[in-house]
Amino acid sequence: MKLDSLRQITDAFGPTERMPVLFLGHGNPMNAIENNSFTQGFESMGNKLPKPRAILCVSAHWETKGTFVTAMEHPETIHDFGGFPQALFDVQYPAPGSPELARETQELVKTVPIGLTREWGLDHGCWTVVKFLFPNADVPIVEMSIDYTKPAAYHYELGKQLSALRRKGVLIIGSGNTVHNLRMVAWDKMKTSGYGYDWAITANEKIKGYLADGNHRPLIDYDKQGKEFQMAIPTPEHYLPLLYTLGLQEKDEKVTLFNDALIGGSLNMLSVKIDKA
Repeated sequence: MKLDSLRQITDAFGPTERMPVLFLGHGNPMNAIENNSFTQGFESMGNKLPKPRAILCVSAHWETKGTFVTAMEHPETIHDFGGFPQALFDVQYPAPGSPELARETQELVKTVPIGLTREWGLDHGCWTVVKFLFPNADVPIVEMSIDYTKPAAYHYELGKQLSALRRKGVLIIGSGNTVHNLRMVAWDKMKTSGYGYDWAITANEKIKGYLADGNHRPLIDYDKQGKEFQMAIPTPEHYLPLLYTLGLQEKDEKVTLFNDALIGGSLNMLSVKIDKA
């Protein structure tokens, strides 16, 4: 790497106090243009956070073979969905990117190659929630992809390798859902907060118990936790961002839960903040 590039990274990401880590249950993209208990929860959390120098977001909606980070100056707002009102497609979140953070992340991870790309942007797993944390779109954002070929432990361990970023002013966010079974959604109950099938309620309570105890092993081995977990996590992409967040938890840190509500029977908006006790 050129000396000038190293100086840019050092200047932009010098030492800071340790930043919190978040996992955000992003749910329905329509949240982006609604005022509800979940968006209010995001706004409230945003008001409590120290303003970061930059954000690194691991979104459920960017799966790749290999692990990549966005490295453009101006990431586009990606409307990666269909069948929604035009008002949702009209939303733009023009936050800048950070090639410096992309390169810093690439240098930091030692166990696997991290690719830099300009072929993505900010997908709805990212911008629909971050817009409530930082409505002025003035914090640079880099997205990290999820390697769909790798097991859960890979994602947990990769999260650990990002820990130094927390002391360089970077807010790391995982965005997904802990209970996410779209095939079983009761669409007529989507506006009924707290409505969940028995298996979803059971899985949610177990997940919260493990989080409260700091017991990460069963959360890494989620596919070995019985029928309720299998139904709650039929595919891993929305769950795996949680493991990046958990991999960053340090011994002196506590878990705070918010937006804990089941909707549509088979979706949960549970969100997590990790910071010093």
